Parts: sequence; C-alpha cells; structure tokens
Amino acid sequence: MTRHLYVHLPFCAQRCGYCDFVTVVGRGDQHAAYVDALLGELALESELLAPELETVFLGGGTPTFTEPRPLERLLNELPRAEEVTVEANPETVTQELARLLRRYGVNRVSLGVQSFSPHLLEVLERVAHPDTVRRAYYHLRDAGFDNISFDLIYGIPGQGPADLEADLGEALALAPEHLSCYELEAKPGTRFTHAHGAELSRQAEAMESYFELVVEELTGNGYRWYETANFCREGDRDLRSRHNLAYWLGRDYVGLGIGAVSTIVGNRWRNTPRLPAYMRELAAGRRPARELEPLSTDVRMRERVMLGLRLDEPLAMHGLGAVLDQQALMRLERLGLVARNNGSLALTARGRMLGGGVTADLLA
Repeated sequence: MTRHLYVHLPFCAQRCGYCDFVTVVGRGDQHAAYVDALLGELALESELLAPELETVFLGGGTPTFTEPRPLERLLNELPRAEEVTVEANPETVTQELARLLRRYGVNRVSLGVQSFSPHLLEVLERVAHPDTVRRAYYHLRDAGFDNISFDLIYGIPGQGPADLEADLGEALALAPEHLSCYELEAKPGTRFTHAHGAELSRQAEAMESYFELVVEELTGNGYRWYETANFCREGDRDLRSRHNLAYWLGRDYVGLGIGAVSTIVGNRWRNTPRLPAYMRELAAGRRPARELEPLSTDVRMRERVMLGLRLDEPLAMHGLGAVLDQQALMRLERLGLVARNNGSLALTARGRMLGGGVTADLLA
C-alpha cells in the first residue's frame, strides 16, 4: 500500500507555448464532471492506498483554475494527508481561494511564478505580472499558509544574467519556504521553439553559468540545495517537498486523472491523456484506458541511481552494483566528482553542478 497520491487537474486559462504537460484550455462546463471521474477513479484504486497518507499533490494544468465548487468538492472528498500541496498560478489566487484551500486541509502551495520580469513573462506567454505574484503570495500568507514554494525558470529567450539575478532577488525578498528553479525546456516542434529557436540555442550555452548563479545565490541566502533543481529554507522544520521526495527515493505512488502515472509494486501505468475517453470510462464505472509498463529489476535499479543521485544525501549502494560501471566510478572518484563512504555514493558539489552527465557515466 502506498502513502502518496497525485491528482491531475488539467484545466488552464490558456496553453503556454513552451508547455508539453497534459492540459485542456477552458472547459468550465466540464470541471464538475471531471471531478466526478477523479473521485470515481479514487474509489476504484482505494485498495492501493494506505489508511493514512503522507502526501497528496494536486498538479496540472492549473488546479486553481478549476471552478470553485468542483474544486471544493474534490478537496473535501480526497483522503487527508500530512502534506497536501496544490499548484497555483498567481492570477488565480484570490483571498477567497486561499481561504478555501486552507479550509479543506491544503497546507502547501506551489506558486508558478516563473519570472518577476514583465518582458520575460510576456515571452513565456504568462498572464500574471510581478504585482500579481506578490498579491497572490500575500493572500496565501493572510490565509495562514506557512509553506509556500515558488517555481522559477531560467534560460528564457531575452534573459541575461542580470535578469536572473533580479528574479532571484525578488524571490528572496518574499522569502518563500521553498524554491524550484528549472532551466527552460522547449520541446522541438512547439510554436515556442519555432518562434525563439536561435535565442534558445544561445541560451543553451549559458545554462551552466545560470545554474551556478542560482545555486550560489540561494545557498548563500540560507536555502538548502537538497535536490538538483530544488531548494528549501534551512531551520527547525524540514521544508523539502515530501511528495517529490517520494519520487526521488523510488517510493510507490498512485496517480489519478488524464495522463497521470502510477507506480505500484514493479508496474507503471499511464492513464489516457484524452479527456472525453477518460470521463466516459469512469462514468460507466470502469478504469480508463492505460499504457502498462512492467518495470524490470534492472530498470528499477537504474532509476534508483538516476533519481537518488539528484539528492544531497548519499545513496546506499547495496543491491545496485549490477548497474554501476566500476571503472567509471573509480575514474569519477579520482576526478572529484563522486564520493564513496561506508557503502554509500554521492555526487560532490562539483559533480552536482554537472549532474546528469556524471550519473549517465556511472551507469553500466
């Protein structure tokens, strides 16, 4: 039985050009029926969930774009958990919404800030302005939230080091408990790549220096660099994202909704991304169409290494030797990129800066 539940709410006001998530624009008249389907799927999968959950995560899409009544019903009927996170775009966060989230047990909000620079927000096709972000943040604080995360993006077309420094400075001034900082990934074939291809190529060459700037600024201001792209304020509370830690530590989880993924006892499945098909099957009391992927021991071990080495805590190597290239391991150790200690393995600070390339080298 798993203690981790993901719920996908796909609805958005608009689709940003760089986005490749499973999203649906508008459809306000279908929000209630979709929540019915989610709760139907929850009932069908309830035997996979432990009696007491550790985490529930509502992602999207823009979960807070969901019509208030269906959202309220969903929050009321979901299982309670120690950490309940909802993703939100700043323009959707009103005083009423913030209070609704608190009233129904949400205790962590991940705010899609992306940037505080108006010209960069325009490039990203974001609706919110910097003042919208600040207003949303204070609505959440006024409602009693003491665990707020910001998402920031770097490598945006038109962005320079000074822009990134300014974004980090604006974020630090508000002092959220958590920051996720991602390099922009624009998928080939999207209208965003078509419009900004040359600039994206230039930005790709600067990603390493941007990453170093992010790490330097945030760790220098009291944030723990606990995962490749994630930082939490240091102090008396452990402010790491417990839900995402479950993924990185290879825990089982259940995912509900279109496109949602579940991993249970060596099997992984992904729900259909098609909204009509998903709702039709659940309305009939049947599970939605799914792609099933049995996970071999080799795949699970490789994932354990790839995800575990993203963290700042050592990875226990017991049982993982078969997927590690021992010669590469010794070479990387000599280069000061990895460190072994008492049967565990970790990337050094320098190795973490190179990240995935070091881990790829380690795998046999």
